Amino acid sequence: MTGRSAYDRARGRAEGKYRFYIHAVVFIAVITLLVIFDALASPGTGWVIWPILGWGLALALHGARVFLFADKDTIVDRMTEQELRNRGGGRGETRR
Repeated sequence: MTGRSAYDRARGRAEGKYRFYIHAVVFIAVITLLVIFDALASPGTGWVIWPILGWGLALALHGARVFLFADKDTIVDRMTEQELRNRGGGRGETRR
Protein backbone atom coordinates (compact mmCIF):
# COMPACT_ATOMS: atom_id res chain seq x y z
CA MET A 1 0.00 0.00 0.00
CA THR A 2 1.24 3.49 -0.67
CA GLY A 3 0.20 4.92 2.67
CA ARG A 4 -3.38 5.86 1.83
CA SER A 5 -5.92 3.61 3.47
CA ALA A 6 -9.23 2.68 1.90
CA TYR A 7 -10.89 5.01 4.39
CA ASP A 8 -8.71 7.94 3.29
CA ARG A 9 -9.51 7.31 -0.38
CA ALA A 10 -13.25 6.98 0.33
CA ARG A 11 -13.16 10.13 2.46
CA GLY A 12 -11.40 12.00 -0.36
CA ARG A 13 -14.05 10.90 -2.87
CA ALA A 14 -16.85 11.89 -0.47
CA GLU A 15 -15.25 15.32 0.08
CA GLY A 16 -14.97 15.78 -3.68
CA LYS A 17 -18.67 15.02 -4.13
CA TYR A 18 -19.56 17.37 -1.29
CA ARG A 19 -17.52 20.19 -2.85
CA PHE A 20 -19.26 19.55 -6.18
CA TYR A 21 -22.70 19.80 -4.54
CA ILE A 22 -21.72 23.09 -2.90
CA HIS A 23 -20.48 24.35 -6.27
CA ALA A 24 -23.79 23.36 -7.91
CA VAL A 25 -25.90 25.09 -5.23
CA VAL A 26 -23.87 28.29 -5.51
CA PHE A 27 -24.14 28.12 -9.32
CA ILE A 28 -27.93 27.79 -9.17
CA ALA A 29 -28.29 30.62 -6.63
CA VAL A 30 -26.04 33.07 -8.47
CA ILE A 31 -27.42 32.27 -11.91
CA THR A 32 -30.96 32.72 -10.59
CA LEU A 33 -30.03 36.17 -9.29
CA LEU A 34 -28.32 37.06 -12.57
CA VAL A 35 -31.36 35.99 -14.61
CA ILE A 36 -33.62 38.12 -12.41
CA PHE A 37 -31.22 41.07 -12.68
CA ASP A 38 -31.01 40.65 -16.45
CA ALA A 39 -34.80 40.56 -16.77
CA LEU A 40 -35.27 43.67 -14.63
CA ALA A 41 -32.28 45.83 -15.55
CA SER A 42 -31.73 45.07 -19.20
CA PRO A 43 -34.60 43.08 -20.69
CA GLY A 44 -34.01 41.67 -24.12
CA THR A 45 -30.19 41.85 -24.10
CA GLY A 46 -29.62 38.26 -23.02
CA TRP A 47 -26.11 38.89 -21.68
CA VAL A 48 -26.78 36.40 -18.88
CA ILE A 49 -26.24 33.51 -21.29
CA TRP A 50 -22.46 34.07 -21.20
CA PRO A 51 -22.01 33.53 -17.43
CA ILE A 52 -24.38 30.55 -17.67
CA LEU A 53 -22.32 28.97 -20.45
CA GLY A 54 -18.92 29.73 -18.92
CA TRP A 55 -19.70 28.74 -15.38
CA GLY A 56 -21.87 25.85 -16.58
CA LEU A 57 -18.92 24.45 -18.49
CA ALA A 58 -16.73 24.74 -15.39
CA LEU A 59 -19.41 23.01 -13.32
CA ALA A 60 -19.73 20.23 -15.91
CA LEU A 61 -15.96 19.67 -15.89
CA HIS A 62 -15.97 19.63 -12.09
CA GLY A 63 -18.76 17.03 -12.15
CA ALA A 64 -16.90 14.92 -14.71
CA ARG A 65 -13.80 14.94 -12.53
CA VAL A 66 -15.74 13.93 -9.44
CA PHE A 67 -18.10 11.34 -10.92
CA LEU A 68 -16.51 10.06 -14.14
CA PHE A 69 -12.80 10.22 -13.42
CA ALA A 70 -12.92 9.50 -9.68
CA ASP A 71 -10.79 6.37 -10.05
CA LYS A 72 -7.74 8.41 -11.01
CA ASP A 73 -6.43 8.17 -7.46
CA THR A 74 -6.62 4.38 -7.39
CA ILE A 75 -4.87 4.25 -10.76
CA VAL A 76 -2.10 6.51 -9.43
CA ASP A 77 -1.88 4.37 -6.28
CA ARG A 78 -1.45 1.22 -8.39
CA MET A 79 1.19 2.89 -10.56
CA THR A 80 3.04 4.07 -7.46
CA GLU A 81 2.99 0.56 -5.98
CA GLN A 82 4.31 -0.80 -9.28
CA GLU A 83 7.11 1.77 -9.30
CA LEU A 84 8.06 0.82 -5.75
CA ARG A 85 8.11 -2.87 -6.68
CA ASN A 86 10.17 -2.15 -9.81
CA ARG A 87 12.70 -0.22 -7.79
CA GLY A 88 12.79 -2.96 -5.18
CA GLY A 89 12.14 -0.74 -2.24
CA GLY A 90 9.57 0.60 0.09
CA ARG A 91 8.77 4.11 1.16
CA GLY A 92 11.72 6.26 2.01
CA GLU A 93 14.17 3.91 0.38
CA THR A 94 15.97 5.20 -2.69
CA ARG A 95 17.93 3.01 -5.03
CA ARG A 96 20.21 4.41 -7.67
